Amino acid sequence: MLRIGGRTAEFLGWLYQDLGDFRAAGYWSDRAMEWAQEAADNHMQSYVLFRKSHQAASQVNAERTIGLARAAQRVPSLTSGISALAAQQEATGYALQRNPKAALAKFDEARELASLPTANDPASTLDTSYCTPAYIEMQRANCWIDLGDPLRAVQLFEDEIAALPQIYRNDRGVYLARLARAYGKAGEPEQGAETATKALAIAAQTGSARTLAELAAVSRAVGSRQSVPAVATFIERFQIVRDRFAA
Repeated sequence: MLRIGGRTAEFLGWLYQDLGDFRAAGYWSDRAMEWAQEAADNHMQSYVLFRKSHQAASQVNAERTIGLARAAQRVPSLTSGISALAAQQEATGYALQRNPKAALAKFDEARELASLPTANDPASTLDTSYCTPAYIEMQRANCWIDLGDPLRAVQLFEDEIAALPQIYRNDRGVYLARLARAYGKAGEPEQGAETATKALAIAAQTGSARTLAELAAVSRAVGSRQSVPAVATFIERFQIVRDRFAA
Protein backbone atom coordinates (compact mmCIF):
# COMPACT_ATOMS: atom_id res chain seq x y z
CA MET A 1 0.00 0.00 0.00
CA LEU A 2 2.86 2.38 0.78
CA ARG A 3 4.38 1.69 -2.64
CA ILE A 4 1.06 2.29 -4.38
CA GLY A 5 0.47 5.45 -2.34
CA GLY A 6 3.96 6.72 -3.17
CA ARG A 7 3.49 6.25 -6.90
CA THR A 8 0.05 7.88 -6.82
CA ALA A 9 1.39 10.85 -4.85
CA GLU A 10 4.33 11.23 -7.26
CA PHE A 11 1.96 11.31 -10.22
CA LEU A 12 -0.23 13.90 -8.51
CA GLY A 13 2.89 16.00 -7.93
CA TRP A 14 3.68 15.83 -11.63
CA LEU A 15 0.12 16.77 -12.63
CA TYR A 16 0.11 19.79 -10.33
CA GLN A 17 3.52 20.84 -11.64
CA ASP A 18 2.22 20.74 -15.21
CA LEU A 19 -0.71 22.90 -14.09
CA GLY A 20 1.72 25.41 -12.58
CA ASP A 21 0.66 24.83 -8.96
CA PHE A 22 4.08 24.33 -7.37
CA ARG A 23 2.76 24.45 -3.82
CA ALA A 24 0.48 21.46 -4.42
CA ALA A 25 3.18 19.76 -6.50
CA GLY A 26 5.63 20.07 -3.62
CA TYR A 27 3.07 18.79 -1.12
CA TRP A 28 2.40 15.61 -3.07
CA SER A 29 6.07 15.06 -3.89
CA ASP A 30 6.83 15.29 -0.16
CA ARG A 31 4.12 12.71 0.58
CA ALA A 32 5.59 10.44 -2.10
CA MET A 33 9.02 10.73 -0.49
CA GLU A 34 7.70 9.91 2.99
CA TRP A 35 5.87 6.81 1.79
CA ALA A 36 8.81 5.68 -0.36
CA GLN A 37 11.07 5.94 2.69
CA GLU A 38 8.63 3.98 4.85
CA ALA A 39 8.46 1.30 2.16
CA ALA A 40 12.28 1.26 1.78
CA ASP A 41 11.74 1.93 -1.94
CA ASN A 42 15.10 3.28 -3.11
CA HIS A 43 14.03 3.66 -6.73
CA MET A 44 11.06 5.81 -5.77
CA GLN A 45 13.10 7.95 -3.38
CA SER A 46 15.55 8.76 -6.17
CA TYR A 47 12.75 9.39 -8.66
CA VAL A 48 11.00 11.82 -6.30
CA LEU A 49 14.29 13.68 -5.78
CA PHE A 50 14.56 13.90 -9.58
CA ARG A 51 11.00 15.23 -9.72
CA LYS A 52 11.69 17.83 -7.04
CA SER A 53 14.82 18.88 -8.94
CA HIS A 54 12.63 19.28 -12.03
CA GLN A 55 10.26 21.49 -10.05
CA ALA A 56 13.20 23.62 -8.87
CA ALA A 57 14.42 24.03 -12.46
CA SER A 58 10.94 25.16 -13.53
CA GLN A 59 11.23 27.88 -10.90
CA VAL A 60 14.75 28.79 -12.13
CA ASN A 61 16.45 27.77 -8.88
CA ALA A 62 19.80 26.48 -10.14
CA GLU A 63 21.35 25.59 -6.79
CA ARG A 64 18.35 23.57 -5.63
CA THR A 65 18.11 21.89 -9.04
CA ILE A 66 21.71 20.70 -8.79
CA GLY A 67 21.55 19.74 -5.11
CA LEU A 68 18.44 17.60 -5.47
CA ALA A 69 19.74 15.98 -8.67
CA ARG A 70 22.99 15.04 -6.94
CA ALA A 71 21.04 13.61 -4.01
CA ALA A 72 18.99 11.51 -6.43
CA GLN A 73 22.18 10.03 -7.88
CA ARG A 74 23.52 9.06 -4.44
CA VAL A 75 20.68 6.62 -3.78
CA PRO A 76 22.08 3.06 -4.08
CA SER A 77 21.23 0.40 -6.67
CA LEU A 78 19.61 2.68 -9.26
CA THR A 79 18.50 1.64 -12.72
CA SER A 80 20.22 3.32 -15.66
CA GLY A 81 16.98 5.14 -16.51
CA ILE A 82 16.63 6.83 -13.14
CA SER A 83 20.34 7.66 -13.11
CA ALA A 84 20.02 9.24 -16.56
CA LEU A 85 17.07 11.38 -15.47
CA ALA A 86 18.91 12.62 -12.39
CA ALA A 87 22.09 13.31 -14.39
CA GLN A 88 20.26 15.42 -16.97
CA GLN A 89 18.64 17.41 -14.16
CA GLU A 90 22.08 18.18 -12.76
CA ALA A 91 23.10 19.28 -16.27
CA THR A 92 20.04 21.53 -16.43
CA GLY A 93 21.08 23.18 -13.18
CA TYR A 94 24.54 23.91 -14.58
CA ALA A 95 22.94 25.43 -17.68
CA LEU A 96 20.86 27.70 -15.45
CA GLN A 97 24.16 28.78 -13.88
CA ARG A 98 25.54 29.50 -17.38
CA ASN A 99 28.20 26.81 -16.94
CA PRO A 100 28.36 25.14 -20.38
CA LYS A 101 31.36 22.90 -19.68
CA ALA A 102 29.73 21.23 -16.65
CA ALA A 103 26.30 21.11 -18.32
CA LEU A 104 27.48 19.45 -21.54
CA ALA A 105 29.63 16.91 -19.70
CA LYS A 106 26.66 15.87 -17.56
CA PHE A 107 24.33 15.72 -20.58
CA ASP A 108 26.83 13.39 -22.27
CA GLU A 109 26.80 11.18 -19.17
CA ALA A 110 22.99 11.19 -19.11
CA ARG A 111 22.79 10.25 -22.80
CA GLU A 112 25.20 7.35 -22.27
CA LEU A 113 23.10 6.09 -19.35
CA ALA A 114 19.88 6.46 -21.36
CA SER A 115 21.45 4.36 -24.14
CA LEU A 116 22.00 1.37 -21.86
CA PRO A 117 19.55 -1.54 -22.09
CA THR A 118 17.10 -1.50 -19.20
CA ALA A 119 16.59 -4.86 -17.54
CA ASN A 120 13.22 -5.63 -16.00
CA ASP A 121 13.53 -5.09 -12.26
CA PRO A 122 10.74 -6.74 -10.24
CA ALA A 123 11.59 -4.46 -7.30
CA SER A 124 10.66 -1.36 -9.30
CA THR A 125 7.43 -0.60 -11.15
CA LEU A 126 8.58 2.86 -12.18
CA ASP A 127 8.25 3.49 -15.89
CA THR A 128 11.28 5.42 -17.15
CA SER A 129 10.96 4.17 -20.72
CA TYR A 130 10.46 7.77 -21.88
CA CYS A 131 14.06 8.54 -20.87
CA THR A 132 15.70 7.79 -24.22
CA PRO A 133 18.73 9.43 -25.86
CA ALA A 134 16.23 11.56 -27.82
CA TYR A 135 14.65 12.75 -24.54
CA ILE A 136 18.08 13.74 -23.21
CA GLU A 137 18.85 15.64 -26.41
CA MET A 138 15.60 17.60 -26.10
CA GLN A 139 16.59 18.66 -22.61
CA ARG A 140 20.02 19.62 -23.97
CA ALA A 141 18.35 21.65 -26.72
CA ASN A 142 16.35 23.63 -24.18
CA CYS A 143 19.51 24.39 -22.25
CA TRP A 144 21.27 25.64 -25.38
CA ILE A 145 18.77 28.54 -25.28
CA ASP A 146 19.91 29.41 -21.75
CA LEU A 147 23.53 28.97 -22.82
CA GLY A 148 23.13 31.54 -25.60
CA ASP A 149 23.15 29.34 -28.72
CA PRO A 150 19.52 29.29 -29.93
CA LEU A 151 20.44 28.14 -33.45
CA ARG A 152 21.94 24.94 -32.04
CA ALA A 153 18.79 24.53 -29.95
CA VAL A 154 16.64 24.91 -33.08
CA GLN A 155 18.55 22.18 -34.92
CA LEU A 156 18.32 19.74 -32.02
CA PHE A 157 14.62 20.39 -31.45
CA GLU A 158 13.80 20.03 -35.15
CA ASP A 159 15.63 16.70 -35.36
CA GLU A 160 14.14 15.19 -32.21
CA ILE A 161 10.55 16.48 -32.40
CA ALA A 162 10.20 14.92 -35.85
CA ALA A 163 10.87 11.50 -34.30
CA LEU A 164 8.72 12.00 -31.19
CA PRO A 165 5.93 9.37 -30.93
CA GLN A 166 2.45 10.84 -31.31
CA ILE A 167 1.42 9.46 -27.92
CA TYR A 168 3.51 12.17 -26.22
CA ARG A 169 1.04 14.91 -27.13
CA ASN A 170 1.49 17.07 -24.03
CA ASP A 171 5.28 16.86 -24.30
CA ARG A 172 5.09 17.71 -27.99
CA GLY A 173 3.33 20.94 -27.07
CA VAL A 174 6.07 21.82 -24.58
CA TYR A 175 8.86 21.04 -27.04
CA LEU A 176 7.22 22.98 -29.87
CA ALA A 177 6.86 25.97 -27.55
CA ARG A 178 10.54 25.72 -26.63
CA LEU A 179 11.46 25.44 -30.30
CA ALA A 180 9.43 28.59 -30.93
CA ARG A 181 11.30 30.36 -28.13
CA ALA A 182 14.59 29.29 -29.70
CA TYR A 183 13.48 30.71 -33.06
CA GLY A 184 12.55 33.96 -31.34
CA LYS A 185 15.95 34.19 -29.63
CA ALA A 186 17.63 33.44 -32.97
CA GLY A 187 15.91 36.41 -34.64
CA GLU A 188 13.38 34.35 -36.62
CA PRO A 189 10.04 35.81 -35.46
CA GLU A 190 7.91 34.43 -38.30
CA GLN A 191 9.14 30.86 -37.89
CA GLY A 192 8.86 31.23 -34.14
CA ALA A 193 5.26 32.44 -34.35
CA GLU A 194 4.23 29.66 -36.73
CA THR A 195 5.74 27.03 -34.44
CA ALA A 196 4.22 28.68 -31.37
CA THR A 197 0.77 28.56 -32.98
CA LYS A 198 1.13 24.77 -33.37
CA ALA A 199 2.08 24.47 -29.70
CA LEU A 200 -0.83 26.70 -28.73
CA ALA A 201 -3.31 24.37 -30.41
CA ILE A 202 -2.11 21.57 -28.12
CA ALA A 203 -2.02 23.78 -25.01
CA ALA A 204 -5.61 24.85 -25.64
CA GLN A 205 -6.60 21.20 -25.16
CA THR A 206 -4.20 20.15 -22.39
CA GLY A 207 -4.10 23.34 -20.32
CA SER A 208 -0.40 22.74 -19.67
CA ALA A 209 1.02 25.62 -17.63
CA ARG A 210 4.51 24.59 -18.77
CA THR A 211 3.55 25.11 -22.41
CA LEU A 212 1.73 28.37 -21.72
CA ALA A 213 4.72 29.73 -19.80
CA GLU A 214 7.01 28.97 -22.73
CA LEU A 215 4.51 30.59 -25.11
CA ALA A 216 4.34 33.68 -22.91
CA ALA A 217 8.11 34.02 -23.39
CA VAL A 218 7.64 33.67 -27.15
CA SER A 219 4.94 36.34 -27.06
CA ARG A 220 7.31 38.75 -25.34
CA ALA A 221 10.14 37.93 -27.74
CA VAL A 222 8.16 38.51 -30.95
CA GLY A 223 5.60 41.02 -29.68
CA SER A 224 7.30 43.98 -31.37
CA ARG A 225 6.96 42.31 -34.80
CA GLN A 226 3.17 42.22 -35.10
CA SER A 227 3.41 43.65 -38.60
CA VAL A 228 4.37 40.08 -39.55
CA PRO A 229 1.05 38.25 -40.17
CA ALA A 230 2.13 35.01 -38.45
CA VAL A 231 3.17 36.95 -35.36
CA ALA A 232 -0.09 38.90 -35.22
CA THR A 233 -2.09 35.69 -35.54
CA PHE A 234 -0.16 33.99 -32.76
CA ILE A 235 -0.40 36.96 -30.38
CA GLU A 236 -4.17 37.20 -30.89
CA ARG A 237 -4.77 33.48 -30.35
CA PHE A 238 -2.40 33.30 -27.41
CA GLN A 239 -4.22 36.07 -25.58
CA ILE A 240 -7.54 34.27 -26.06
CA VAL A 241 -6.21 30.93 -24.72
CA ARG A 242 -4.29 32.59 -21.86
CA ASP A 243 -7.37 34.53 -20.75
CA ARG A 244 -9.52 31.40 -20.86
CA PHE A 245 -7.23 29.51 -18.51
CA ALA A 246 -6.70 32.54 -16.27
CA ALA A 247 -10.45 32.93 -15.75
